[in-house]
Amino acid sequence: MLHHLWRYTYNTSKALSLEQLTRWGLHNTSVVRNASTPELYEIAAMDPLSPDPETRPGSISSTGAMVAYSGRRTGRSPKDKRVVFDEQTEHDIWWGNVNIPIPKKSHNLLEQVALQFLNTRPRLFVVDGYAGWDPHSRLRIRVFCTRAYHALFMQNMLIKPTNEELKKDFSDDVDFHIFNAGPMSAPKLVEGVGSETCVSVNLTDKKMVILGTQYAGEMKKGVFGVTHYMFPKQGILTLHSSANEGVNGDVTLLFGLSGTGKTTLSADPKRKLIGDDEHAWSDNGIFNIEGGCYAKCVDLSHEKEPEIYDAIKFGAVLENIEFMSKDSREVDYHNISITENTRVSYPLDFIPGAKNPAVGSHPKNILFLTCDAYGVLPPVSLLTPEQAMYHFISGYTAKVAGTEMGVKEPVATFSACFGEAFLPLHPTLYATMLAEKMKQHGTKCWLVNTGWSGGKYGIGKRMSLKYTRSIIDAIHTGELVNGEFEKFEVFNLQIPKRATGVPDSILHPKNTWINKSEFERTLRNLGDKFQKNFQKYADKATSEVINAGPQL
Repeated sequence: MLHHLWRYTYNTSKALSLEQLTRWGLHNTSVVRNASTPELYEIAAMDPLSPDPETRPGSISSTGAMVAYSGRRTGRSPKDKRVVFDEQTEHDIWWGNVNIPIPKKSHNLLEQVALQFLNTRPRLFVVDGYAGWDPHSRLRIRVFCTRAYHALFMQNMLIKPTNEELKKDFSDDVDFHIFNAGPMSAPKLVEGVGSETCVSVNLTDKKMVILGTQYAGEMKKGVFGVTHYMFPKQGILTLHSSANEGVNGDVTLLFGLSGTGKTTLSADPKRKLIGDDEHAWSDNGIFNIEGGCYAKCVDLSHEKEPEIYDAIKFGAVLENIEFMSKDSREVDYHNISITENTRVSYPLDFIPGAKNPAVGSHPKNILFLTCDAYGVLPPVSLLTPEQAMYHFISGYTAKVAGTEMGVKEPVATFSACFGEAFLPLHPTLYATMLAEKMKQHGTKCWLVNTGWSGGKYGIGKRMSLKYTRSIIDAIHTGELVNGEFEKFEVFNLQIPKRATGVPDSILHPKNTWINKSEFERTLRNLGDKFQKNFQKYADKATSEVINAGPQL
């Protein structure tokens, strides 16, 4: 009886009209739309509403965070992402391993499967929110899902509208719909479907269907991929970066793959955080695409990352993580028995000093962070616009030995635009936009190596975080750009001769190597890896950009 009373109460609260639902093929009248955080907690605790036997009921941690489980899939499934191939996308999309085509008729079949599942569930959640803090550019997103944890997650990650904005912008149609039927498997016999999991995106009809995965990050990155397609058509550059702002209003963008220090270095107590992961650069300046953060939790501690640790409270969603004990409900951040990809989602304003609204001026500096485990790249170097395009397209870092079975030497890793998995368009398009905006606004671009010095991994040492912070401080004060430079061989980079708080001797990496000939061999070897990687983009790149790479 209590269960039916709850359904009736939520069904009459902020519900969509029957006409609006039927327009999208929905007729489930048990609608929970834009519910409050306490409501979603109560529903999640009472009824997980998932047919997946591996999905566990939600609970509440000792600090008040919702704890949820995504079942079999505990990370994104990039090989199962599909993009509808039609007259509009045929010549737009960067087809290949990142964007795998699917016929429109197949997407329509998947959509019908998703709608049937959504229509038959005891409860249908609806979340309305914006992607983008700039009111002139933001997208209106509507999410349909069947799990309270997914609803709260997206309420954290999208930008929450005011009541007035809901009435004005979300009373009728929106810019993009997500139909998350993740607990339902995708039918494998549909053309273009490769497994029980399928994330199918129809960019022409502006719809996304999720089947066979309950991992919440698919929704977050799905929205990011959509902005990567729609924003550039408006002249807005989308960026997989963090951003912060100094006391004088100067903005810095920080790019970097996993392990480069992006999260740590963007959390600067002297600067306001604009955002930690997804941004866009318009004619008005920088704006965060998201309303929240989605941080890794493995080995999290208050000592290492106090801002994230303290953000795990009522309203945050912890994903796929275990407790130290069932009685205490204290989270064990070192336990990776479910997955190494333990995560937490929380609103941006849970971080002290975060900027609200999350917008900023045109960036003064851009930092490409790389963890060079070969130990041959300088701690910092200044890039020309052409070199910025080359290194942006390359998106380099290196895995260290021991991270995978059989790996005894550093392994070069490249991800175009520091986020290749989310690019619907060719990387050179984003790089060209970046160079044009840099030239227009006088933005400086720096390559910062947070990796090894004095030798490769196993011989040299990891760059001191203290020195890296001093280098970034010298960038922000203008000391480096106004100082003297020397040329760095092979990569033809400009290296500052000095930086306050950093020994002059380490600024040129060759000085830190005992075996100089081994340094030169390793440097040329890395340059060769860059050249070979860039070959897959060379057909769309200009000769100026190609020549901005290593010269052997």
